[in-house]
Amino acid sequence: MPEVYLLKPGSIQKDESGKILDARSSVALIISGTRKVVVDTGLKGEETQILRALARLGLRSDEIDTVVNTHSHPDHCGNNHIFPKAKILSPKEGETIAPGVFAMETPGHSPDSVSVVVENFETVVIAGDALPTFGNFQKNVPPALHVDRALAVASMAKIVSLADVVVPGHDLPFSIQKRKYIQLPA
Repeated sequence: MPEVYLLKPGSIQKDESGKILDARSSVALIISGTRKVVVDTGLKGEETQILRALARLGLRSDEIDTVVNTHSHPDHCGNNHIFPKAKILSPKEGETIAPGVFAMETPGHSPDSVSVVVENFETVVIAGDALPTFGNFQKNVPPALHVDRALAVASMAKIVSLADVVVPGHDLPFSIQKRKYIQLPA
């Protein structure tokens, strides 16, 4: 069964008018058999935090064999360079990434947005900015920044209908059914 670890939680800071002041993506690790997949690599400058999180799990960055970026914004792919042996994938809908792990296209925030689905005892969806925060889920509101609102709404609905747990792009993991934050191993 694949396991999901949160290497770094995402965050977002906005001013009173809703303007984004700072956005940093979640960084997740999936271990499926011998495969080690990092989903999103964070913002450039966060290398040390990510490397320390890997070290706590007994891993080095050169042991990661695959990187999937949920989309091509710099806060999600800024540290691809710290995984020198990883193949960087741009998977399509339904494409298997590792055993029990597949891609789901979730456009709307950006045209190239994908989410990564991990099937173990519960279905975990690493959603990137297709579902950026717990608040977006609670209020059923698509990401404020999107290229196509209708696609963004449809992608959120797709994630919510499939997931037991969501690792959002800019918040802590949460349970769909319990409607609350949960802890993933770190």
